[in-house]
Amino acid sequence: MGHSSFRLAMWNTSLMVALICAACYQVDGLPHPPATSSAPMVEKAYDDKFDNVDLDEILNQERLLINYIKCLEGAGPCTPDAKMLKEILPDAIQTDCTKCTEKQRYGAEKVTRHLIDNRPSDWERLEKIYDPEGVYRMKYEELKAKLLNEQR
Repeated sequence: MGHSSFRLAMWNTSLMVALICAACYQVDGLPHPPATSSAPMVEKAYDDKFDNVDLDEILNQERLLINYIKCLEGAGPCTPDAKMLKEILPDAIQTDCTKCTEKQRYGAEKVTRHLIDNRPSDWERLEKIYDPEGVYRMKYEELKAKLLNEQR
């Protein structure tokens, strides 16, 4: 085998090893879709077992709301549903709730509106923890301004 043929064979071998490694290992923490799958991978939605929590009851009862806020701040105990919320909240904010069920998306918007409009100091503390750049609040305020302008 000539010198250039040997280099070409080594390059092809290196390329194959790289492709095998890419297929076997996770990239950025996300698994690759199975090789036999022709359909794109669908993000798994968050667990919906707490989708029927009465948000109005929580938002209208000071004690319940404060307990949720303390849980999210790490300053108090968490109920099972608050614990799950605390676990998924960073990902939900980062991904713009793409894995949320429709009910979860509605609930997130409802709670956000309530906290920003009625409890701004609580919202600011939570925002520092979960959305320090304020992206979620800015989106809400833009939407709110747009809706107000449309009503005029």
